Amino acid sequence: MVLYDTILQSIQRLESPISHEEQLVKILEIYMELFPVLDSYLLRYSPLGYLAEGIIFLNSTGGVHIGEIRDDIRSIPIIFSAIRERKAKYCTGSEYLKQMSNKYTISSKNNSLLVVPIFYHSFVFGYICSSEFKLGTIMDDQLLSAFTLYGKLVGKVIAGNNDDEIQFLSRRELEVMKRIATGESTKEMADQMAISELTINQYVKSAIKKLGAKNRAHAVGELFRKGIIS
Repeated sequence: MVLYDTILQSIQRLESPISHEEQLVKILEIYMELFPVLDSYLLRYSPLGYLAEGIIFLNSTGGVHIGEIRDDIRSIPIIFSAIRERKAKYCTGSEYLKQMSNKYTISSKNNSLLVVPIFYHSFVFGYICSSEFKLGTIMDDQLLSAFTLYGKLVGKVIAGNNDDEIQFLSRRELEVMKRIATGESTKEMADQMAISELTINQYVKSAIKKLGAKNRAHAVGELFRKGIIS
């Protein structure tokens, strides 16, 4: 069993001043040191469109970029469940065949898959997948909890400590941003809220400024990341 203190000490290695690319590789290196896995796939995730995109694959022989992996995770039940619940999930055997989409091919001699979400509060940045495990590995609840903890602590490092820097949004600003997150247009919001499109745009502009965002999509992403909307 991987102990909490061991995971915490290992995570501290991610906080040293290294480049973003080096940090991503380090996330997988530490993951493979801590846990009985033989391979690891790191993917980013966007809640806008439920899109997953491959970043890096790593095993004992080296690593490669996997940018060709790109999919809507709603078609892959085990990944969708892990992200929605923010818990590590594992399937094998016949359950693997039920859970996995034919479009999403991760080679596995054992037809097994582990999914570890990387998250902070309610926002999921991405996830790690493994399909090969050390001989004799028993994937019990304790081990899955340790995987979940790793994903949570990695997410905390990625998020940084900027929670207090976001200014409080007004009720109207927050309502508008929530409506944007559900896909409503400016005209639809104006009609539903009985205010002008100009006023809607003013709320959006103000919210974007308070969130330190670049545009609407970035602002919505920040609200998801901070757990303000989910």
